[in-house]
Amino acid sequence: MLRREWERLRNRCIWSWAGWRRAWAEEPSLKFWTCMNIPSAALALWLPLTRSETMIILMGGVLILAAELINTGIERVVDIADSTRSDQARDAKDMASAGVALSAIAVGVAWAVVLVG
Repeated sequence: MLRREWERLRNRCIWSWAGWRRAWAEEPSLKFWTCMNIPSAALALWLPLTRSETMIILMGGVLILAAELINTGIERVVDIADSTRSDQARDAKDMASAGVALSAIAVGVAWAVVLVG
């Protein structure tokens, strides 16, 4: 049983890394949010923040990247399922994009609370 679970974990890591690499190669938005996270994370680690504040900022940055990957997956599936460019397909893609935007706003709010108090 332990061997089977280890193999599942290994496969999940391989598949996740493949997904990241593919998105990195083809999605400018992922590169943008990654580049935005670098100074945010550096600042969070450099400023004299509490461990909790630092954790919230770093975690928020990672969640933006996760939201972007989910958005990318939704966009790809919608593109396959609806080649006619229906209103519903556009709505699904726009809503997924809104999820990324809300994630970014949440991190902005966290920064504001940490810096202003």
